[in-house]
Amino acid sequence: MSVPEHQAEARRWLQYAREDLLGAREIFGSTAIARHACWLAQQAAEKALKALLISEQVEHPRSHDLDLLWNLLPRSIRSHSENLELSELTEWAVEARYPGDWPEASSVDADRAIQNAEKVLNFVVNELGM
Repeated sequence: MSVPEHQAEARRWLQYAREDLLGAREIFGSTAIARHACWLAQQAAEKALKALLISEQVEHPRSHDLDLLWNLLPRSIRSHSENLELSELTEWAVEARYPGDWPEASSVDADRAIQNAEKVLNFVVNELGM
């Protein structure tokens, strides 16, 4: 893939990230199903990080582990970050989609997940200048 194709693909992933975050906000604002908002927030952060990896032409695995994806980025990019709550968001990739031994997501959890996803998305947008 040439550099322009990478940039186009990164833009596509970033658009999906924006749409997932919008969906999380709308779900949280209208239906109060916190676990859905948490899951979409995680998806927004995941897709944003993958957009950045694509832009940097870094191969990445199919994974929901945001820390793993983050650590694939060049150190020069990671050094620009503020405190991103990636581990906390990663948990929602599974915990929000399947029943288990964990407590149900609350509105506080959803609000925090959305805020954390916004930080990740804003960081990526600033890095990509998109």
